[in-house]
Amino acid sequence: MQSPVNTLTAADRRARVAVSALFFANGAIFANLVPRYPEIKAALGIDNTMYGFAVAAWPVGAILSGLAAATLIRRMGSARLAVLGTVGTALAAIGAGVSPTYVLFVACLLFGGAMDAVTDVSQNAQALTVQKRYPRSIFNSFHATWSIGAAGGGLMAAGAISIHLPINIHLGISGITWAVVALIAHRFCIPKEAERDLQEATRAELGTSKVSVKTVLILGALVIIGIAGAVGEDSGSSWAALYLKTELDAPASLAGLGFTALVGTQFIGRATGDRLSDRFGVRAVTRTGALITALGMGLALAFPTVPGTLIGFASIGLGQATIIPAAMAEADRIPGLRTGTGLTIVTWLLRLGSLCAPPIVGAIADTVGIRYGLLIVPLLSLLVVAVAGVLPRKSLANPES
Repeated sequence: MQSPVNTLTAADRRARVAVSALFFANGAIFANLVPRYPEIKAALGIDNTMYGFAVAAWPVGAILSGLAAATLIRRMGSARLAVLGTVGTALAAIGAGVSPTYVLFVACLLFGGAMDAVTDVSQNAQALTVQKRYPRSIFNSFHATWSIGAAGGGLMAAGAISIHLPINIHLGISGITWAVVALIAHRFCIPKEAERDLQEATRAELGTSKVSVKTVLILGALVIIGIAGAVGEDSGSSWAALYLKTELDAPASLAGLGFTALVGTQFIGRATGDRLSDRFGVRAVTRTGALITALGMGLALAFPTVPGTLIGFASIGLGQATIIPAAMAEADRIPGLRTGTGLTIVTWLLRLGSLCAPPIVGAIADTVGIRYGLLIVPLLSLLVVAVAGVLPRKSLANPES
């Protein structure tokens, strides 16, 4: 059984704050850039098709670099890699904002996506290392902090736009601020040597085994769980406003509330997820959350109304808030895989699924309507219920089933 530290030290608490700062910065960097996209598009004089290809460069860069994270973590340590990735992402965001040409804009987004993917895996690896030092679950709280960072970054961008702050100054301030936060946080993260000791202790407890068919099946189940969470998030950001406006005739003031409802309840779910997991177990919380999503969004699609749809998107945020963290945490514990490998594979395939889901939903929407395309969310949630047996019955602090 995993043996977390019974008495927390000041260094443990500082490490938790430091990793939270990394998550906050990661959420804030991209959220500062996105609201400036229309301005960048106008400055470059590109049409919608060229713009679409450009913004797709971010996830493409993430796909291209994602599988390198495990090797880099073993060589550099997760803390150093997370900080370097954060600095790289910040530089890419600044570069994208001031790019004088379309090609350079695309190149910056491609590089930014690559750095963001490396940051994602490494900061989660560091967070899981800190989790091993704690006698209670704290992993979901890091993802809640990311949500706060994304919201804060969006507000920072909105404020910059409202006072007509030039894009180069705004993104320069943002990029430098969050890069400095990451560099300071590095001083208080768990160093590579201590991280390696904790990982070796965990591997010893899990036992040694070769990669088998069972390993592949566990990975596959965790990927399904992670993709379900990612597709749920994308349904809010990509389709909620469009569905409410075009198919339910919601006024513009309400159409944007679908995504707001999702991210709001997602934060609540992540902020309370650790306590619920400690009390009821990761598996039970995940299955219950998936059922909440399947029921809430299923009813919203079966009986389409504006209020019901807003409740449906809220059920996605609340129900799926903890499932990506749960998949990541369990991927890091799969016997027979080298340090960081399971986490890297699940994260990479999760991103690949996120990249493929919008075109699939779009194709269904063009054929029979967005309402039917969104059925993928409750259907994947039911699939999560079926495969959640791979998750631990107990908490992340004591995951033995």
